[in-house]
Amino acid sequence: MKKPTILIILILLVMQSCHSHKTVTDRSNYFSNYSIYNESTGTETTMVIKGSNRVLTTNSLPDHEVGEFPNQGNPNTIKSIKKSYSIPITPKYLGEAQWVKEPGIALNGIKFDPGTGEAVRCETGENYRIEAFQDKYDLGLDHNHAHVQPTGEYHYHGVPTGVVNINDKGDDLVHVGFALDGFAIYYSKSDAYQPSYKVIDEAREGTDCVYNNPKTNNTVLIKGSKADGTYLSDWEYVNGLGDLDECNGIKIDGQYIYLVTKEYPYIARCLMGEFTEQRRKSPSRGEKGKGPRKGNGPPGGNQRSSGGRLN
Repeated sequence: MKKPTILIILILLVMQSCHSHKTVTDRSNYFSNYSIYNESTGTETTMVIKGSNRVLTTNSLPDHEVGEFPNQGNPNTIKSIKKSYSIPITPKYLGEAQWVKEPGIALNGIKFDPGTGEAVRCETGENYRIEAFQDKYDLGLDHNHAHVQPTGEYHYHGVPTGVVNINDKGDDLVHVGFALDGFAIYYSKSDAYQPSYKVIDEAREGTDCVYNNPKTNNTVLIKGSKADGTYLSDWEYVNGLGDLDECNGIKIDGQYIYLVTKEYPYIARCLMGEFTEQRRKSPSRGEKGKGPRKGNGPPGGNQRSSGGRLN
């Protein structure tokens, strides 16, 4: 075989190899236009600056390794779902916590969704929303602190490990996403910024309580049990307890940002800036056994879900 022919074959092989791996443009600056394409994971995500907004379009497939789905705790399969988000370039800080179900989007187009659709319901009216991170109920989370909704949408309940690893440039603060109000979301590798939530020192109320999902129908003893962080209503916000505000945010060098943390609330349950979201009505404050106590933070978690949701 002639040398020119060998050279051409080598060039074609290199080109094929490059094409089969991740192709990313402008990944070093997520505050500008960028795109993420990954043939091995199927990821197709773009961010384009249009007027006063960042418009993120995605097929909702992560660009990193994920756990096995379906699994024992999560019966759902990851699917491609086309979605688009419009996020303001210049955030408007309001300083008032506003409850939100899905506070933001990771840089790869996967949504942050800290709450769950799982609940223990009592005949006496209490509705205990189950937290994603606890020891009593297996919700099938993978090593990215994520799992899959019945629709097939993969989403993060906590620190998005894969996103952190991909975007770690050596600094303590790793940029991992944007909140719907436009403020950036970061992760601190050193856990330098602590949340301001704690478990309440109270016994729970409620009798004839049941937890239902497609695989189980279990009676749960609630009355007299001590709050331990298993349920949303076990937690309360204490101003000044940690470094972060009730939305897991903080101002650093005059710039407001949100943090994803290893400790509760893991991901913001509210936003401090102006945003637009089609959302379910948030629960009223102070409902017994249904959410954070009155005056202790943004409400959340008493919306009823169908008995078959594992999200």
